[in-house]
Amino acid sequence: MLTRNTPTTYYFEGDNEAGLDYELARAFAEQHGMTLRVKVAFSLPELFAMLARGEGHLAAAGLTQSAQRDEQFQASLPYLRQQALVAYKSGKLRPRSLPQLVDRDLVVVAGSAHTELLEGLQVELPQLSWREIHAVDSLELMQLVTEEKAELAVVNSLTLSVEQRLFPRMVAGLEVGEPAPVVWYLPESAEDTTSLDLINQFIQQAHQNGDLAKLERQYFGRYEHASRVGSLTFQRKIATDLPLWQPLIQTVALEYQMDWQLLAAMAYQESHWNPKARSPTGVRGMMMLTRSTADELGVEDRTNAQQSLRGGARFFKNLLRRLPADIEEPDRTSMALAAYNIGMGHLEDARIITQQASGDPHFWPDVRAQLPQLQHPEFFPLTKFGFAQGPQAVTYVDNIRHYEGMLKLQALPESRIAPPIEVDTLLPESLRSITLPVL
Repeated sequence: MLTRNTPTTYYFEGDNEAGLDYELARAFAEQHGMTLRVKVAFSLPELFAMLARGEGHLAAAGLTQSAQRDEQFQASLPYLRQQALVAYKSGKLRPRSLPQLVDRDLVVVAGSAHTELLEGLQVELPQLSWREIHAVDSLELMQLVTEEKAELAVVNSLTLSVEQRLFPRMVAGLEVGEPAPVVWYLPESAEDTTSLDLINQFIQQAHQNGDLAKLERQYFGRYEHASRVGSLTFQRKIATDLPLWQPLIQTVALEYQMDWQLLAAMAYQESHWNPKARSPTGVRGMMMLTRSTADELGVEDRTNAQQSLRGGARFFKNLLRRLPADIEEPDRTSMALAAYNIGMGHLEDARIITQQASGDPHFWPDVRAQLPQLQHPEFFPLTKFGFAQGPQAVTYVDNIRHYEGMLKLQALPESRIAPPIEVDTLLPESLRSITLPVL
């Protein structure tokens, strides 16, 4: 698998490989008894050069299908669709039409399908110009616009949905062209279409059984209650407050075998990382535990950050264990978070209502859609535990998942795979022409 090290395709969460394209390729390999080997390219031109040289069986890297690429390589069936967008920094001049792109400092990733798209626009707009940035993906473009070293960037909708968490000031201003298929590319081989046929069958199957929808939701899901203003505030808190608490949060998360980013997001949603926080209802501390819950968990001082974090982590893990075994991730964590907020009994009521509404009680989006019904009297006869603030639980889960995603993205630029060092450039001129003997 030839790919790119980006938050939409392939990256590391700690020591674990992740990314939609990676998970999809791994599932394909497992289905056919193959071993998956990943080879990372550091630009799109390099990726396609590697594919042309036969260095991989397929390129899986969030690649938009284009006419120029189709001339050189075999395209699979589409597994996603994405829209090209012109993004800008909030507060700056928004482009509202294609002619308004003229005389603006517009940047695109070198070798991307966006250059082909812009070249097509030049027929009608001869004065249109842009800069091609040699980068692996649009993270660098969004950094340039955020730092006001460029005005506009052409990015894909799927990419923006993820990377906007890292650059919350970046917003979409204008759609360019029509939504385009996202495909895997294989080396051109007129004689052998076996690999392409197998991949197409796999993609078709993944569409039909819901695996692709699940991956798309996991990696590109939007959280409607997570506001841009809230994201900006959270980003500031990451810089100012999180360094004080991160070592403790990581220690407790390790004790309870949790992702530390999830625990940090929960603590932020509960108290904004304030160990002395207190609500009018009497819940207190970093994880806002009730007195009865604290007593049950053995937490003596709810305002002690370590005790509160341990109590909250233990309570959350207990909820995870109590859920039916056939609820899988990421739905399992989302449902446990909802139960943390409104209680397991109310969550089970929502799952029953979901099933009676012909939804899937194992599928978080279906349960999420029914949670608000818990506050309507006409649904009380269907419940065992009666009224609950269902909309509040939906917002609670949305926010935590959004903050968790932001924390994971924060670490991505530092953990990216670095391109190989060109050793020759580090040698003195006098040593560059020396030929070493073959041993």
